[in-house]
Amino acid sequence: MTLAPLSGNGARPAGAVVRIAGPVVSATGLDGARLYDVVRVGCSGLVGEVIRLAGELATVQVYEDTSGLRVGEPVENTGQPLIARLGPGLLGRVYDGLQRPLAALARAGGHFLERGGAVSPLPLDRGWAFEPRVRPGQEVEPGDVLGVIAETAIIEHRLLAPPGLRGRVLAIAPGVFTLNEAVTQIEPAGGGAPRAVTLRQDWPVRHPRPSRAKLSPDWPLLTGTRIIDALFPVAKGGSAVIPGGFGTGKTVMEQSLARWAAADIVVYIGCGERGNEMSDVLEEFPVLQDPRHNVPLMDRTVLIANTSNMPVAAREASIYTGITIAEYYRDMGYDVLVLADSTSRWGEALREISGRLEEMPGEEGYPAYLATRLSEFYERSGRVRCLGMPERHGSLTLVGAVSPPGGDFSEPVTQNSLRVAGAFWALDYELSRRRHFPAINWTRSYSLYGLQNWYASEVSPAWPGLVGEATALLQREAELLEIVQLVGPDALAEAQREVLAIARLLREDFLQQAAFDEVDRYCPLDKTFWMLKAVLEFHQRAQAAVARGQALDGLMALPVVGDIARMKELPPPEATAALPALIARIAAQFEQLEQAP
Repeated sequence: MTLAPLSGNGARPAGAVVRIAGPVVSATGLDGARLYDVVRVGCSGLVGEVIRLAGELATVQVYEDTSGLRVGEPVENTGQPLIARLGPGLLGRVYDGLQRPLAALARAGGHFLERGGAVSPLPLDRGWAFEPRVRPGQEVEPGDVLGVIAETAIIEHRLLAPPGLRGRVLAIAPGVFTLNEAVTQIEPAGGGAPRAVTLRQDWPVRHPRPSRAKLSPDWPLLTGTRIIDALFPVAKGGSAVIPGGFGTGKTVMEQSLARWAAADIVVYIGCGERGNEMSDVLEEFPVLQDPRHNVPLMDRTVLIANTSNMPVAAREASIYTGITIAEYYRDMGYDVLVLADSTSRWGEALREISGRLEEMPGEEGYPAYLATRLSEFYERSGRVRCLGMPERHGSLTLVGAVSPPGGDFSEPVTQNSLRVAGAFWALDYELSRRRHFPAINWTRSYSLYGLQNWYASEVSPAWPGLVGEATALLQREAELLEIVQLVGPDALAEAQREVLAIARLLREDFLQQAAFDEVDRYCPLDKTFWMLKAVLEFHQRAQAAVARGQALDGLMALPVVGDIARMKELPPPEATAALPALIARIAAQFEQLEQAP
């Protein structure tokens, strides 16, 4: 099958959609082509995917630079969809959007990567020590743990019976195996030839991996970021959106989540992000230490590096490749965190491809199916009961950054993401200019996950009340600041001025958090609780004192105000004892003030 030109002169910009002329079932080309079949385009063997079939015309989305592609070059149909290669060896690797390991590509062709490069995503020649968890003669079902491998120092790789395969184990034994060697033979329950099971599995990236059941998102994913854990939590297996303009801290926030969130596995997808931001990730992650296990962070991380200077079509491949790898580890019973930075670049790619296909545009030129594609992506998050035995639960939490032009949250990608995500962390440009980080706007952000019962039982019964009081204070501050802008601060009553003063303490001494400070970059939940309780204890005492006629200036000059400002400097072990003592000092100083003549 040969290529037909897109235009009269046959010119194609980088990443173009290539149209292929000729009978779809022709023996010379795409015999029996189906939608989403992977094809090799041109003499360089560029990777593409059939995205439209219309009569004798097939439209192929090419995932590599198509510069120099000529009419008449061959096209070969592989007959397979776009797949992810799954198995031990994924962790610690850096892939492009097509799951090609960048380090291996560099070794094969130099630092300037050649088009059409084909390198195995996994180390085929490495031997893995395999320990069986089933025995010969045992009946197994899809998802059963057949054996385990020590993939890294902290992650046990669990070999699962492939979906759709049930039967009797014929032979299995411990040993060292490469990825393509059979570790066991299973006789299918319905009869037929025994099926060999290797350490490697292939899975089509556009198809969600199956699970036994989806569970309620009633367990929070603790992040160590106070404003998230206290005010806008995300559940394990939930989804969150981080929209914000340039410089508001999206990338730093996602990197903090990758290091500190309570997840076993992290899949970081650089989906068309700027090259300098992705290069920071590639430089920092290999040298960062996992604070929970004191090993390199890369021991539990997979990086998908697809920067904005790559063809736009590859952004879609990177999204699906990353989420499929995450589902693979979720099925083993791990809590997986997927960070996509940023889904706006994916939306822009959909808009560009849709325009070249001359489809009817939707809002702002985006395709009409934008909402459907985003929904299909976010719905692959979830906390599940995994297939097979032993009984285990896994979760896939999805956090997507959005880069709205000019910080305009009304644009289509942001709005369609909000409709499907359970938590919304709105980054505010004005807060970032004031160096208030994380720059999450507390009046625009929200969380739809009802986790109050968990916090009340696991932290303190007072937790829901404290959070509700803090939220009401911040909302009241926003209302009073509007009045101040109209009539000035002198028009406020003393009680209203007290609300503004306490809200400032809450913002600066509780919500604000330094991601690069050795102590403050991570705040455990018990410290978060006592910090919030201390601020609100001061508020309740100050409110009563103002009602008795005490001057606010005198209250804000009490020594405990400085102690409140230094709460975040307390290391977690010390804070557990120091913060309850601080609350006692707050009560004592107000009692002394009340007894003074």
